Amino acid sequence: MSIRGQRIEVSGIPVEIVRKDIKNLHVGVYPPSGRVRVAAPMRLTDEAVRLAVVTRLGWIRRQQKGFEHQERQSEREMICGESHYVFGRRYRLELVEATGRPTVRLRSNRRLELQVQAGAGRDAREQILYAWYREMLRQRVPEVISVWEQRAGVRVAQWGIRKMKTRWGTCNQQARRIWLNVELAKKPPACLEFIVVHELVHLHERHHNQRFHALLEQLMPHWRTIRDELNRAPLGYQLWDY
Repeated sequence: MSIRGQRIEVSGIPVEIVRKDIKNLHVGVYPPSGRVRVAAPMRLTDEAVRLAVVTRLGWIRRQQKGFEHQERQSEREMICGESHYVFGRRYRLELVEATGRPTVRLRSNRRLELQVQAGAGRDAREQILYAWYREMLRQRVPEVISVWEQRAGVRVAQWGIRKMKTRWGTCNQQARRIWLNVELAKKPPACLEFIVVHELVHLHERHHNQRFHALLEQLMPHWRTIRDELNRAPLGYQLWDY
C-alpha cells in the first residue's frame, strides 16, 4: 500500500512524499528536471522526513546539477539524418520509400534504414521502428533471463515488453511476471542486464529495502556503475523515473 500526494518544500526544493509499507526511507532525484521524491515508511513523521531531506541536500543538488548538463533528445520526427540509438550505438536514420512490407535494417555501423511505403506519416514510421525495437529485445531477453535466473535462484513465469513512461521495468511478485521497457533496446546491453537483475531480485524481495540491495549487490556488485551509465545515456523527451 502507498499514499501519494503530499508535497513539502525544503530550502527552496519541492519534494514529493510517497508513504509506503517499507522499513527504510529512500530519497530519489529523477531526470530530466531533477524532481525529488521521498519514499517514506508509514510510521515516519513529516518532521523526520524533512530532516532526512535536509541531511541529503548536498547530494540532491549535485544530482540536479548533473541532470542540467545531461544530453537530451528532442522528440523524434522520424526524418532522414536523425539520430537513433540501438543497444547504445548511435545511428543515422535513412528513409527508403518502397512497395511491400515495411522493414528496418542496420546497413552499417552508422546507418539505420527504415523502408516504408510512400506517404507513410511520422506516427506510422515510429510504429514500424518500435515494432523492430521490440523484436530486437525479444531476441536478446530470453538468454539474459536464463543466465540470471540461475544466478538469482528464481524462475520467471512470464515476461513481456511494452512502452512505459515512468519505469525501466516492473515486477509482479505473486504472478512471477516481469515487464521490460521497450526503450531498453536503445540502451547499452549492460543496462538491459541490470534491469533484468533488478526485477529478478524483486521476486525475492518486493521492497527497495536493505535486503533487496544486499541481494542486488551479491548478484551484481558493479550495479551502481551500470545504473549511472543508464542515467548518463541521452535522456528521452519523456520523464524517466527509475
